[in-house]
Amino acid sequence: MSDQARQIIDYVVRDIMRRPDVKIDENTPLVSSGLIDSLALIDIVQQLEEITQTRIPAGKLQAKDLDTVQLMLSAVTRVGKPKVPKA
Repeated sequence: MSDQARQIIDYVVRDIMRRPDVKIDENTPLVSSGLIDSLALIDIVQQLEEITQTRIPAGKLQAKDLDTVQLMLSAVTRVGKPKVPKA
């Protein structure tokens, strides 16, 4: 498992689900299983941008791109743009 996947999983369990007893991995369905709701995806995308240092255009993602951590990271690779450091 990549460090980015681990960081996203930790964030989802700690800050979104708030259920440290639940174990998920990079292939665990999150939205389709009801573990998280679609409103949480906004926060997750913001964290995903921070962890991967990319900008993800909102119109380029669909809910199906965010159902698992693996799908999230694949979406970042596909549509993400590197963040430009602030001067």
